[in-house]
Amino acid sequence: MTRSLGLLLVLVSLAVGGYLFAQQSKTVAPDAQAQQAETQAAVAASATNFASAGPTLQLWFQDNGTYAGATLPPSYGVVVARADASSYCLEAGGMHEVGPGGSPEPGPC
Repeated sequence: MTRSLGLLLVLVSLAVGGYLFAQQSKTVAPDAQAQQAETQAAVAASATNFASAGPTLQLWFQDNGTYAGATLPPSYGVVVARADASSYCLEAGGMHEVGPGGSPEPGPC
């Protein structure tokens, strides 16, 4: 009798746990989690690309006294969207950074 009661309690616990897991899976979709992970990876990649482009633009500024006309090779994965006498704006992966000394932000320049 005691063994049957124990088995019944285990089965009921598993059923309740399965039901709760199924309900949670409906509210937190794996697609949303994957999309969030992809977004975080894109932000990290853009930040790395911006960081590598900064020194190249600083060298341009030292040689020319302005950021105007600065370009970056495609291997940087960054586009100089705007450059003038004292600042620039870079774009990559749906992010932008106003420099010098800026930090990545979502959206275009």
